[in-house]
Amino acid sequence: MTALPPAPTRVDPPFTDGERAAVEAWLDVHRATLLTTCAGLTPEQLGERSVPPSSLSLRGLLRHMTDVERYWFTRVVAGREAPTVYWTDEEDAEFTGVGAEGDDPTTAVPAELAAFTAEVEASRAVAAGQGSLDDLSAGLRYGEQVSLRWVYLHMIEEYARHNGHADLLRECTDGTTGD
Repeated sequence: MTALPPAPTRVDPPFTDGERAAVEAWLDVHRATLLTTCAGLTPEQLGERSVPPSSLSLRGLLRHMTDVERYWFTRVVAGREAPTVYWTDEEDAEFTGVGAEGDDPTTAVPAELAAFTAEVEASRAVAAGQGSLDDLSAGLRYGEQVSLRWVYLHMIEEYARHNGHADLLRECTDGTTGD
């Protein structure tokens, strides 16, 4: 089976950036780290559940982070209605990394990777339209507005946690990590 294309080059954030440039750069490092951890594996390997009894897979992490990007930037920051991509009424179903019945990973995984990439670009566009990190969201989270700063910091935390999971999954698959 064909491996996925290489991940984008990760660029270390400059040491002297202002706050906004710093949080944007660190979020991009974490986005690239997830892709780096997945790079070079086949679609089937991305769907492997390597740490029993967990149903978590690298494919599931990509699917989860696609919806996380959409939720925080499109729905909360921009306040726009947008359907979920993978989230369902079944809690954490996207984490299993398994698509619909009869799912062919060879075609589904490249489409899922494209959906993740498109959602990251949409998130960047939403953030670029905000004036400052102090700007409050147009949408609500638990009935409250949140600042763009809060969303950036939460996203860095979300990626950092899941990138740790991704390292363990990748290491179980072929002995390497995303570092």
